[in-house]
Amino acid sequence: MATLEIWELLSYVVTVIGLPLAIAVFIFEQRKERNNEEEEVYQLLSDNYQAFLKIALENPDLRLFADEETPALSAEQRERMFIIFSMLISLFERAYLLLYESGMTEKQSRRWRSWEDYMGEWCNRACHRGYLLDRELSDTEMTFRGL
Repeated sequence: MATLEIWELLSYVVTVIGLPLAIAVFIFEQRKERNNEEEEVYQLLSDNYQAFLKIALENPDLRLFADEETPALSAEQRERMFIIFSMLISLFERAYLLLYESGMTEKQSRRWRSWEDYMGEWCNRACHRGYLLDRELSDTEMTFRGL
């Protein structure tokens, strides 16, 4: 077999086997990178939630973890509670915007359900329900809720 024929045969082998293999490896790496980015977003949101919980623990007088509403808060306590719950709502909105989408994979759905559980847990607390009912909704929130 002549050298030219060997090179031609090798080019066919590369075309038939190498190119599809390179495409498959490229697609695999893209999916892996996308999964890593999604995991990083989830981890950053979780870190922010942990920071929120620390802030809530630093304010025991507000009784944010109690099932019943905290009676007779001072104006300063109400203001702190408003700020803390505003932080929480902002975090939940960010989680929704970054994690929720229609047609989620099982892993994406699991991540979203954990945030959905956090939201449900906080909405079932009387002090948070009172906060939601007492505050006025901004134009952005009205649009976000579809009102």
